[in-house]
Amino acid sequence: MITTTTILALLLASLGCYTAIKLVKPFALKVGLVDIPNHRKIHSGEVPLVGGIAVYLGVLTASSVLLPQGQLINIYLISAGLIVLLGALDDYKDLSVGVRIIAQILIASLMVYGAGIHLTNFGDILFGLSTQLGWFGYPLTILATIAAINAFNMTDGIDGLAGMLSLVAFAGIALLMMFGGEPLFVLPLILASSIVPFLFFNLGIIGGRAKKIFMGDAGSMFVGLSIVWLLVIGTQGEQTTFRPVTALWLIAVPFLDMCAITIRRLLKRRSPFKPDKEHVHHIVMRLGLSARSALVFITLISLILAAFGLCGEYYQWPESFMFTTFMMLFVVYFFALKHAWRVSKFIRKFLLKRPSFN
Repeated sequence: MITTTTILALLLASLGCYTAIKLVKPFALKVGLVDIPNHRKIHSGEVPLVGGIAVYLGVLTASSVLLPQGQLINIYLISAGLIVLLGALDDYKDLSVGVRIIAQILIASLMVYGAGIHLTNFGDILFGLSTQLGWFGYPLTILATIAAINAFNMTDGIDGLAGMLSLVAFAGIALLMMFGGEPLFVLPLILASSIVPFLFFNLGIIGGRAKKIFMGDAGSMFVGLSIVWLLVIGTQGEQTTFRPVTALWLIAVPFLDMCAITIRRLLKRRSPFKPDKEHVHHIVMRLGLSARSALVFITLISLILAAFGLCGEYYQWPESFMFTTFMMLFVVYFFALKHAWRVSKFIRKFLLKRPSFN
């Protein structure tokens, strides 16, 4: 349960992130590690891309000082450090898709084979049919890691969104691990605590626009890797703390958005990695909401879906029911994405009573 050491770890993570922001930001401005406005990125001035680096340094500080050191933690910190480095290089030099994917495969492989954690089954989601993965669990875990990394990267389109969605996931994982008797529940709490100072700067709560920073690819890739790592630990092995289907509900918004966008782009014979304006935050803002209102709305939806998953876990709803419900949700979301303009026009005109626009 929550102890004095746990509280110290959370405070140290927050302080480490805050200090790292103060130290790294001037360096980023000096070397050009900044986000420059263009036709896709609408913001004022050059914004330092140091959020992800600072969050990782906060996690590294607290984990190194207060968490029991072992192969599991060490491999995680090394893998996370490498993904942050990859993200920072991408922020600075805009790496090609091929380079990013190859590097992500190598880093995911280090996590899977180095720490010895991988997907072994999906639980009872197919009405009693076996979902044992055997040897296929290893490459599938690597694929799932890459998917999670890019899912959270895709959500980083408006201020605070990737951070808030990751907070929802980390809080849910921490609750499940804590009540399931998993000592590692402290790690998702450390991650959440380290993200909070970043959000204060990113949302202008500290320093306003003048002190603004972005998470960057380093941050979105880092939280994606961390979340999938924790989900695999929590759902696989001999002593699991929650069921695999519950994991889907904890990351429902970024997962649904990534899958729907990827399928839609492939159907259009476009690269799944080519950016566009069809993500969930774009759709919500077409309803006439501001970026801040969209952030609140999407975070609320994420909380509701995560709460559904937590209730299903607590009351032990059938896994097949929870999976079928999730797939129905995906169909609805995919339809809404496919007809985004019609849906947004209908909602604005008949539900929000606002004038439609083309």
